[in-house]
Amino acid sequence: MQNIYVLKSKLKSIDNKDYGAYQSLKGEYDCPGFMLFIDQIPKDPYAPPHTGIYRVQVEYDYVNAPPGIIDSKTKEVAFRDFLARNFFKATAKISKGRRGTGYSGIITLDEPGQAILERSSVIINSKFIEVRFFLGLPASGRRINSEVAEKMFFVELPEIVKLALFKENINMDSLKQHMKTAEDAEFLRSQLGSLGLVSFIADGAILPRESGTSDKPLDQKLAVSFHSPESLQVEIEFPHTGKIRGMGIPKGITLIAGGGYHGKSTLLDAIELGIYNHIPGDGREKCVSDPQTIKVRSYSGRYVEKVDISTFIKNLPLEKDTTAFSTENASGSTSQAASILEAIEVGAKVLLMDEDTCATNFMIRDQKMQKLVHKEDEPITTFIDKAKQLFSERDISSILVLGGAGDYFDVSDKVIQMIKYVPEDVTEKAQEISRLSPAKRASEDEEYSINLKERIPVPESIDPYNYYGKKSIYASEVYRLNFGKTIIDLTDVEQLVELSQTKAIGQALVYLKKYIDGKTPLKEIIDLLMIDLEKEGLDIISEKISGHFAKFRGLELAFAINRLRSLRTVQKK
Repeated sequence: MQNIYVLKSKLKSIDNKDYGAYQSLKGEYDCPGFMLFIDQIPKDPYAPPHTGIYRVQVEYDYVNAPPGIIDSKTKEVAFRDFLARNFFKATAKISKGRRGTGYSGIITLDEPGQAILERSSVIINSKFIEVRFFLGLPASGRRINSEVAEKMFFVELPEIVKLALFKENINMDSLKQHMKTAEDAEFLRSQLGSLGLVSFIADGAILPRESGTSDKPLDQKLAVSFHSPESLQVEIEFPHTGKIRGMGIPKGITLIAGGGYHGKSTLLDAIELGIYNHIPGDGREKCVSDPQTIKVRSYSGRYVEKVDISTFIKNLPLEKDTTAFSTENASGSTSQAASILEAIEVGAKVLLMDEDTCATNFMIRDQKMQKLVHKEDEPITTFIDKAKQLFSERDISSILVLGGAGDYFDVSDKVIQMIKYVPEDVTEKAQEISRLSPAKRASEDEEYSINLKERIPVPESIDPYNYYGKKSIYASEVYRLNFGKTIIDLTDVEQLVELSQTKAIGQALVYLKKYIDGKTPLKEIIDLLMIDLEKEGLDIISEKISGHFAKFRGLELAFAINRLRSLRTVQKK
């Protein structure tokens, strides 16, 4: 371990030299109150942040760490998440931003969103807390600017560490609230099954978001707070906040109806992101969903590899087989059918669908269309005719936003109508309308079982190497992952919420190759990887230390694999 002033001496000796001379700074340095580790330095000021590896370690004596913090996974994750947010806020306050070429002058880490996530940017053990961050060593063109670099290492970084991690600057009330919020949400999610629910939305929750591009809550002065209809109201006693009432959505088929702009999609969005614990002040702290809830939609043009979609689509013209359906360019209906079967294959228990992003011809054929186009000429069995069977055969619930298909009254167990952002239980009214309706569509369910054929990935088809023979895995957008020679389009994987998750999924695709042997089904492969993540943490997926990863679910990993255009599989016999 070198004295920090050795770093100052090195900086003076390389001033105005070529950027490559920065490599001499790599090493470990003893700083007042913390240790600094410079593990990897980019060879170019324009190199992306993930190519630099910088760490600080602070001993527990300096940090106001609650006792027993690593004894509970929920508390540990919340504590690490809290410190990551502290560090990010401190960098925004202290770091002066770009000062020179490329990323020169920046000190930061991946910005946390509204979810409390396990992150690789903060690691804790029984001795110290480690923060992994990005530091853009400054340059003018390719010439080193030691004056700015010295200021970053000797003034800005110590101020950031002190402000973010030292006990005198950690708001203990805020930290405790952060952890209690996570524990309450985790407790609530664990109770859903025994209560026969798939989701819970607390009274008083603020569901609307700031804008279509922001996940932050709408100003409470502008938002209508959530209030459950009495018939769906459930009271739950939380470990930290006592008894809370809210709307419980039971297992089965639930329809969310209502006029446009009355809050249907806003409610579904809250259910969709109820798989995450949310930070205090988010408005959705006590809005949770079954952890195996998945949002599915149509997405024309997506890749499909040997998925048995015959549950929904069969008897295609020219006798094209749909029991092992593959396409480079799926239609809206086939993409939605494939997504549902892919989700079921890896354990989804709740399907969410919004009419705005669904293929109409996949969701329903009304009475008039049935009269015009006979069933023998229509290869699609619409979702309305399979929803009940999914629940009865496989215990898979559905929550659907539909404002223009009243025929779903016939198959729904619950109907919730949103009226000016307030939910009303109109199940009895909807059932009465259905009963008295003089004209009904004919069910087109052919009464065959839900087909599900497990698929075994071919090892060679998951290849992270690019055309130059170099491993190439990177993401600069949440819904776009560059992997080897291909780009994985994740636009329809809507429950990813942070770029760090996408980056982690990219590395996980490589890690899971250790389990791809040409014999093991996809679900088992993903389950094995998720077990490893739970035991060893996010560091296990990468050969190098990284602060750019956040926890993802097996469902999102499976969806990424299924959208990899090089993927080849064999159906299990």
